[in-house]
Amino acid sequence: MFKNTKAFSGFAVDDLSAAKNFYRETLGLKVTEIDMGDGLLELDIAGDGNVMVYPKPDHAPATYTILNFPVNDIDTAVDELSKRGVRFERYPDFDQDEKGISRGNGPSIAWFTDPAGNILSVLQKT
Repeated sequence: MFKNTKAFSGFAVDDLSAAKNFYRETLGLKVTEIDMGDGLLELDIAGDGNVMVYPKPDHAPATYTILNFPVNDIDTAVDELSKRGVRFERYPDFDQDEKGISRGNGPSIAWFTDPAGNILSVLQKT
């Protein structure tokens, strides 16, 4: 039934305008506004298709990573995002360096949140 269809993912935010600014300006993604009543954003994630972002007034962020961005050089990515005002999360169960990067337990990874509190990551391509 789904052989010839392309699936996509989506997640909620509490402030669509703040999300649009963050994903477009801070992360540098192509963001398209889609008019479907309450509004909808489409994030163009190169190579992985599109991700929908929709408003939800009673939004509660997930307690897990909703979106991962593989990068060629995690140190450069963390440095650039930090310059853009991104703060990296610290988790007690992970040994993280001064930049917030967890190394040695799978791919190197660093977590941060969007304005709605959704957890995102950059991780070193292997």
